[in-house]
Amino acid sequence: MITTMGTTLSETMQAIRLVGHGGNEVVELVQCPKPRRQEGEVLVRMLASSLNQVDLYMRNSGAGITHVLPQIMGLEGCGVIEACDADSGLYLGQRVVLYPGVTCGRCEFCERGEEVLCTRMALLGEHRHGTWAQWVSVPARNALPAPAHLSDEQAATLGVTYLTAWRMLVTQAQLQPNETVLIMGIGGGVSLAGLQLAKAMGARCIVASRHAHKLRQAMDMGADHGIDVSQQDVVEQVMQITQRRGVDVVFENVGAALWSAAMKSLVRGGRLVTCGATTGDQPAADLRRIFIRQLRILGSTLGNRQEMLDMMAFMQTQGLKPHIDECVEPGDIHQALTKLERSAQFGKLVLRLSPLQAPGC
Repeated sequence: MITTMGTTLSETMQAIRLVGHGGNEVVELVQCPKPRRQEGEVLVRMLASSLNQVDLYMRNSGAGITHVLPQIMGLEGCGVIEACDADSGLYLGQRVVLYPGVTCGRCEFCERGEEVLCTRMALLGEHRHGTWAQWVSVPARNALPAPAHLSDEQAATLGVTYLTAWRMLVTQAQLQPNETVLIMGIGGGVSLAGLQLAKAMGARCIVASRHAHKLRQAMDMGADHGIDVSQQDVVEQVMQITQRRGVDVVFENVGAALWSAAMKSLVRGGRLVTCGATTGDQPAADLRRIFIRQLRILGSTLGNRQEMLDMMAFMQTQGLKPHIDECVEPGDIHQALTKLERSAQFGKLVLRLSPLQAPGC
């Protein structure tokens, strides 16, 4: 349902807002004020955005994330610049993707190029209005040229999903060619991005899922081995595949349900990198295994602006294209959120925000 806020239509836009916490009833499609660009910002007409697990988290509770309701949802997206400063390095009509973190630029982390650790970072769709809208105004440095080989819908998935997977594999795990990586929860956006990137880096990939059809699809996309966690023991399968050696890297975002298996699947000196805990965030630590086998546990979330530039350049060079499960219209946002909540997707769910779309779904 479209609602108005007492503003003339020329000054308003369509957006999807969070008005409370609970289920889909707190997510509303509304008519709300169009953002006013400030000096140093760019006004972007959004073409597409995507759905992420954090959107569900914000809907459900948003606990621990400072935010003010009502708030426009959405973290990442692709759009076209409609207004910018002359010295921004950008131009009108340019197609851009958005880096989702608005940082201070002054703290010790920003000064050393680790803005993902910024003490004052405000994330789109979490701490400030997000990308599920017809227009967004963000600092110019948050708008990056979109890879030419990707459609609007494909480019809309880069700012969170692919950036997160890139930092996990490249910066944190430092994955090398010919190493073996175990990717948990295949079919989710980040895990599928991890598969695509890891294969392009020359790694051998073992994927795990409780859905047999997702394993088949992952194998079709290049996975070397699949483990059905609903019927097979993950550790036994990993040891059989690796001739009892174990994997070099575990790419983990499931949490408590598979944590023990993830730890036991690592080779001595192996690395586990985690960015999520959808099944719980308090697993047994297994400290003795960590210090005896000298394992490394690496936390990771999102990434830096330079990492996003590096990731997009790599994807363009390799010809990698994000896998999209479905594109939806704003009026179907409730159904899309429910599909994400049920883990029924394989790849990304993308939200179309403009009738002017490049083909890609």
